[in-house]
Amino acid sequence: MGTPSWLLLAAFLLVVLMLAWPLGRLLAHVAGPGGAAVPGLNWLRPLERALYRAAGIDGGAGMGWQAYALALLAFNVAGTLLAYALQRVQAWLPFNPQGLANVSPDSAFNTAVSFVANTNWQGYSGEQTMSYATQMLALTCQNFFSAATGIAVVFALVRGFAGRSAHAIGNFWADLVRITLYVLLPLSLLFSVLLMGQGVIQNVSAYRQAQLVEPQAYTQPRTGADGQPVLDAAGKPVADELTATSQSIAMGPVASQEAIKMIGTNGGGFFNANSAHPYENPTALTNFAQMVAIFLIPAALCFAFGHLVGDRRQGWAVLGAMTLMFAAAAMAVMGAEHAAHPALQALGVDQGASALQAGGNMEGKEVRFGIDASALFAAVTTAASCGAVNAMHDSFTPLGGAVPLLLMQLGEVVFGGVGSGLYGMLVFAIMAVFIAGLMIGRTPEYLGKKIQAYEIKMTSIAILVTPLLVLLGTAVALMSEAGRAGIANPGAHGFSEVLYAFSSAANNNGSAFAGLSANTPFYNAMLALAMWLGRFGVIVPVLAVAGSLAAKRRLPVTAGTMPTHGPMFVLLLVGVVLLVGVLNYVPALALGPVVEHLQLAAH
Repeated sequence: MGTPSWLLLAAFLLVVLMLAWPLGRLLAHVAGPGGAAVPGLNWLRPLERALYRAAGIDGGAGMGWQAYALALLAFNVAGTLLAYALQRVQAWLPFNPQGLANVSPDSAFNTAVSFVANTNWQGYSGEQTMSYATQMLALTCQNFFSAATGIAVVFALVRGFAGRSAHAIGNFWADLVRITLYVLLPLSLLFSVLLMGQGVIQNVSAYRQAQLVEPQAYTQPRTGADGQPVLDAAGKPVADELTATSQSIAMGPVASQEAIKMIGTNGGGFFNANSAHPYENPTALTNFAQMVAIFLIPAALCFAFGHLVGDRRQGWAVLGAMTLMFAAAAMAVMGAEHAAHPALQALGVDQGASALQAGGNMEGKEVRFGIDASALFAAVTTAASCGAVNAMHDSFTPLGGAVPLLLMQLGEVVFGGVGSGLYGMLVFAIMAVFIAGLMIGRTPEYLGKKIQAYEIKMTSIAILVTPLLVLLGTAVALMSEAGRAGIANPGAHGFSEVLYAFSSAANNNGSAFAGLSANTPFYNAMLALAMWLGRFGVIVPVLAVAGSLAAKRRLPVTAGTMPTHGPMFVLLLVGVVLLVGVLNYVPALALGPVVEHLQLAAH
């Protein structure tokens, strides 16, 4: 890493913190009961009340954790069914100027679960598969609702800590409305205007045909009516010589989806190339702004947490732990991608940076962004629960690819997704105080609430759900013929591709190594199962913890209370997160990136 790398990382973190502080105060007000005033946005209160009346709900009525969980699950099940249905009938809906066909059942099921679970895993090429109606009504709408669901859950958990012998943890319907209306919609509107100003397209026009300046000759394998290759008398595939004189330029409502894709840590791109596509990410400014947008709400929620529990130092402690882990991971991946390739080094190839070349590993990276902006983007998108990519992670060095993989496997808590990052980190904080309590022989407490057997059981379930899904899913895929059929790269790298896919799905990230052919009935079903259980298998135990904590009285601070806002607790929290990740995944990482790195170094 050189000076530009350090400056980019420092500037990024500084801008995130500067913007997250005021947003944190806004989020603290939004967490109030339905109908409560939100400074600066009071003009939206009539619309909020109108939505409550239309839905027939009392925004100020509290819910116990079971009622909250049931409402959340029912809403997301309905969203899944609607997203699935829209894909299956898109050929007959308006806003389909390309005449795209209905999506296949297995792909539609995978995509519906993916966008509802805030994973946004895409086994298809967006511009060739989804109509404008599907992109706007199914995918973009779920980008808002899945993000609002994650923030609602963390609001419920924080209320559990802040409550005093209460039985309610909020109202899911009110939280959903307020988060969408006061936070996600305004931020997305502002960000989409910025993106359009930089060149991101926003229209519902048909695709354009552009004439090529220089016609390009190419060969295309001939296929029969059954879709199989046509063979000649010698049994060899027959290919036709063709000449391309024009290129189809995709259009569409991109900026509106791009904005909430980043702000809601969704990651589902309008185009297959995602944020490497110039219509999604045209300039260095949009690239930097997209990285900031991914971290903005997760960082702001830490400040909101401090406001809501009445001790801002608690928010700073959690944010400090996240920042330490992220900075270390970002430096690791940037350093790995700047390093010389051992195989090329053995051949005497000059890989140093100069006026004519970037140096390091530029494979799979946009020359518009270079190594630093691409590697930092990879760290940001996998530290957060966002699958957006501006480079091909499959082309990273073994150690460079291992960092995004590990960031997901830590549970998406290093800033993490909107809401899910903070409630995941608070789950680890509960585990940390439990371990500390055992070490000193004292009943553990966190924010004045005793941590007892029930909370630890639910915490353990929330922590262990995703590793179980990742490791079991990877094992099943590698043992089955259908799973192995999708692996294009045999050996350690192929193992890493499968491990990455299930790590991304179960932790609701959505990025991929992309060397794996995952748009098959086997992977669509397996990954959909991992995405659904990885999302809601964690949310339900978290809500159970929230309900249990809310019912407890808040204990006063005494001389024996362990402080949870200082450097000692920050280091303890980081240690617990890393320890759980190491214990769960080291054997799998050893079979993938570590072996691949040793094989590469052997050259």
